[in-house]
Amino acid sequence: MESSGRAAVFDVDGTLVDTNHLHVVAWWEAFRQAGHDVPMHAVHRAVGLPSTDLVAHLLGEDRDTDQDADISAGHKALYGQYFDRLPPLPEAGALLRRLHRDGWTVVLATSAGGAELSALRRAIDADEAISATASADDVDQGKPAPEPVEHALELVGVPAERAVFVGDTVWDMRAGTRAQVRCVGVLCGGIPRADLEESGADAVYADPAHLLSALGDGALA
Repeated sequence: MESSGRAAVFDVDGTLVDTNHLHVVAWWEAFRQAGHDVPMHAVHRAVGLPSTDLVAHLLGEDRDTDQDADISAGHKALYGQYFDRLPPLPEAGALLRRLHRDGWTVVLATSAGGAELSALRRAIDADEAISATASADDVDQGKPAPEPVEHALELVGVPAERAVFVGDTVWDMRAGTRAQVRCVGVLCGGIPRADLEESGADAVYADPAHLLSALGDGALA
């Protein structure tokens, strides 16, 4: 289906919900339990990669891959403790509802699925504005490959040239750029402006509230 509308594709963790540092602590502890001392700043910069890629990125290709599943499961269990209180970023829900009212088709592109995705959607509290969700389970390769963004656009039938992708990590910006979509970065995930711009961000905002306040003349005008 080909739509004549415009699509605003959003990453979720660190972009709409303030979860990056919760992920950092959960990954740090999962690595520690498996006998690996991985510094938190390194984990922070890897957040946004799919689980297996994140482990490979931090431990290297010569690691004992038999541990991968246990480390990922450890992270999942530790992070799951926060599901009932995930904090939305300022005006995240309001931003999605406003874009929906303005005629944008809003799509989420996230590596989260199942109970985690449900918890994130509860935190955002804008289900009526979200047309579709592209999960990492639906694609062969996660970010920074373009597939998650391409799949999100396929779900709503909007071509890349009529879409904007909003995210908080270099992996988001690289994925959006490879999908030939205009990329907008937000700083609320803790990644520096220069890194986002270098990875393909056309514009950078502080957080969803800043993006909402700039809608009239900003990247989503």
